[in-house]
Amino acid sequence: MLLLLVAFATGAAAEEPENPFTSAIDVRMGQRQFQSKCTSCHGLDATGGEEADGPDLTTGRFQHASTDAGLHDVIRDGIEGTSMRGLRRAGDQEIWQLVTYLRTLSDAVDLAALPGSPEAGRAVFERLDCERCHMVEGRGGRLGPDLSRVGGRRDPEELARDLTEPSAEVAPRWWTVRVTRADGTVIEGLRMGEDTFNLRIMDGEEGLRSFTKASLRSVERGRKSTMPAEPLADAERDDLVAYLASLRGSDS
Repeated sequence: MLLLLVAFATGAAAEEPENPFTSAIDVRMGQRQFQSKCTSCHGLDATGGEEADGPDLTTGRFQHASTDAGLHDVIRDGIEGTSMRGLRRAGDQEIWQLVTYLRTLSDAVDLAALPGSPEAGRAVFERLDCERCHMVEGRGGRLGPDLSRVGGRRDPEELARDLTEPSAEVAPRWWTVRVTRADGTVIEGLRMGEDTFNLRIMDGEEGLRSFTKASLRSVERGRKSTMPAEPLADAERDDLVAYLASLRGSDS
């Protein structure tokens, strides 16, 4: 009997807990947790990058964990010897919701099941000159989000909404600013950085401008998207969504 109890206890200890928070609401709450606690290291879109210390979290592959329970422990405890300190003050539910959100970033989309064509969508993308503002695989502008991995971050429904309602959800990184200097000169651009005393924007020519707030007559912030409203036929929209859904980076 003692041997049976020991064997049962060993098996129970080896069985990893399942994530109990996997609903759509949990995804949204996990996204909020990520935006408030994780973007300084992993970037607003979780892809890391030159200005972020943390790795890309959208590939579906994690160096220190492969299961949901493992990700939970990494988020809670951190990783010794790295800048990943862990969220020891966060509740267990909050951590599980973060895991749920991270899993959505790499969910594969069956492109063949979408109504549009990625090839036709690429033609629409080029016709609308979207690369003037958006970068794809190192080509394009910086006045809008990098779309090289957008298919790993946004599902097709979200992509369609981004096209039809671009101002519905605009991250602070893409807010606009209109500053008026003491001499009346007006300069507009994207809000690149701001603290109590200073403001930095990127103008329409992708030039960086820095200002001390004390030297400005006024500062006006806009939270609407700068993406122009292009009239699209349903078929064109479907094709463009299919193309954007196919953009998952060169290693996906």
